[in-house]
Amino acid sequence: MKTSLIFGMIALLASVGFLQTTFAIETDPGPPQIPEPSPVPEPIRMPNPPPAPDPFPGESDSDKVKRLTEENDNLKQQNNNLQSQISSLKNEKSRLQTEISELSNSIRNLKEITLEQIRVILELANQLKETVFEKISSPTMQL
Repeated sequence: MKTSLIFGMIALLASVGFLQTTFAIETDPGPPQIPEPSPVPEPIRMPNPPPAPDPFPGESDSDKVKRLTEENDNLKQQNNNLQSQISSLKNEKSRLQTEISELSNSIRNLKEITLEQIRVILELANQLKETVFEKISSPTMQL
């Protein structure tokens, strides 16, 4: 029995050692594998636009030139009109600014005049008060 027990222990230790070696080999990672390159997608191609239709079908080249010349002259006239309006507005703006400045100066002057009038009125009120008190107190003083 002792022999079989010792023999069993040796067998158990041998099997544990064998299992450790087996698990160590299985858990040892190998070199990482290089991934396969992904295929390059084909570029999306833009659809070919249809040709632009002729905006003025049935018109000859001389008619087109004449029409475009008239449109150009009309646009030049509109541009000149707008430029003259801009000049008028600029002149009006500068005139209004001048008037506002003059009005502001007038208001400032009126304010100064009003303050001076208030000072004069207060001074006259003080003089009146002094005069009234002198007349009231002077008859009592003579008595």
